[in-house]
Amino acid sequence: MRRRSVDPDPVVQPDDIPQLAYQFMRSNLTGHIAFDGDRRTIKVTPLPDGRLVAPVMVAMLRSTDVVIELPDDGDDNLQLTVTLEPLDPHGGEGFACDRWRIYHGDPPDVRWALATIDAGRYRGWFIDGPTLARENPLAGCELAICRDANLEVATLKRAIHKVIGSDPPSALLVGVDPWGFDVRRHVDVVRLRLKEGTIVTDERSAMAALQDLAD
Repeated sequence: MRRRSVDPDPVVQPDDIPQLAYQFMRSNLTGHIAFDGDRRTIKVTPLPDGRLVAPVMVAMLRSTDVVIELPDDGDDNLQLTVTLEPLDPHGGEGFACDRWRIYHGDPPDVRWALATIDAGRYRGWFIDGPTLARENPLAGCELAICRDANLEVATLKRAIHKVIGSDPPSALLVGVDPWGFDVRRHVDVVRLRLKEGTIVTDERSAMAALQDLAD
């Protein structure tokens, strides 16, 4: 369910907002976190169950009013109201920390948090949290897709060139869902959105979609 703010973007249709906001979130994994009057930079990584993971400060975990701004707090950016819970990197969900490292490298903080998305605001529209916190139906084969794609680095780089317009010296597929690919370049993570009408359900269709982006 979506509610309009005072001045929503008149160009974007309401039915398009959830998908646009989701893709925007996946395209902007570096931003800021606002808590208790403070504001710091942060990098997040999406998890298969729809939550986000990030290295955090103790003060962030103690706050009850936390907003993640991707990438900033402007009107055309995405603001996520989230609930943070501590994450033990040596516990049962420690894989989430490893996933963050695969996306971003070495963490700036030693503590970790899982972030549940409670609500979002994008281009003047308010969005319910579950609309953005999507479970990934490709979670079971995501690792295999990444492995196959990273054996075809030339194809991956061509896809980046076609979609993003850059020619990175390195490229590593780190995540995939039915709506796009997350690729780590030497400086950041970029989102390769699937072409309209493309359906990805398994390894074979994912590799075909990647090839289609590269052609």
